[in-house]
Amino acid sequence: MEFASKLVEVTNKPYLSYSAIKYAANGSKQQDMKLFELYIKGLLRKESQAFTFGSLYDCLLLEPEKATDEFIVIDDEEICDAIGGKNPRATKKYKEWKEEFQKEHSKKTIVSETDWTEATAMINRLDASEVTMPDTGEIIPVRAFLTGKPQVEFNTWIEEIPVRGFFDCEGDTFITDSKSTRSVSGFRYDVKSFDYDIQAYIYTQVSGKEFYWVAQGKSKPYLCAVYKASDQILKSGEQKFWSAVKNISRWLDEPGKDTESFALYDII
Repeated sequence: MEFASKLVEVTNKPYLSYSAIKYAANGSKQQDMKLFELYIKGLLRKESQAFTFGSLYDCLLLEPEKATDEFIVIDDEEICDAIGGKNPRATKKYKEWKEEFQKEHSKKTIVSETDWTEATAMINRLDASEVTMPDTGEIIPVRAFLTGKPQVEFNTWIEEIPVRGFFDCEGDTFITDSKSTRSVSGFRYDVKSFDYDIQAYIYTQVSGKEFYWVAQGKSKPYLCAVYKASDQILKSGEQKFWSAVKNISRWLDEPGKDTESFALYDII
């Protein structure tokens, strides 16, 4: 419990998430204790079109009944026609109009009609997709790996480390995380590049269940793939997780030490 007590004392956070841990893990491409400090203190904000699209896609895929409550499609055809020109969205008049639109719908995330249409088309392809299980030859719909309780929160412990997160989908015997990706074939490399192996380790430890990713390409024709987390990937995630805990512990022992002093040493 000493780790948890120090974490609260220094950061006012009673838990760690995968998103925080990846910044402190050895071998992570995002490793930097300065980034960890900024994230854990709520000072590292990352918003992008890709993040917004991913949120829309997940909502339409897993909880479509909530989509119109959380998102609104921006209808700017009329204002663009009124402004005219080659690039009306770059004009001051358009920006002022959009600012007013955002104020009017401040409780919702604004998305383009193109993004909504594309996310819907992706899900239609996913719902038509099937995979063949290598051990049995059984043909299973991809959607079967997303059948269960959506967005299940957990707030628990891995040994003495407090962890919190959300399962995209919890089935009876498995946990599944949905990922939209630039390349389905390249997703196996993304798992380590984006430290999804840490996520897989945490989720299997917490749930005691098998872990899958359902990955789908964001480019037509929106190919889908189901990937099961292997023992090797889970071992990689375990090593990263505990290395992060060790690095975070060192910082918690010296909270006054500026994390800008953090640098990497390795042999290549």
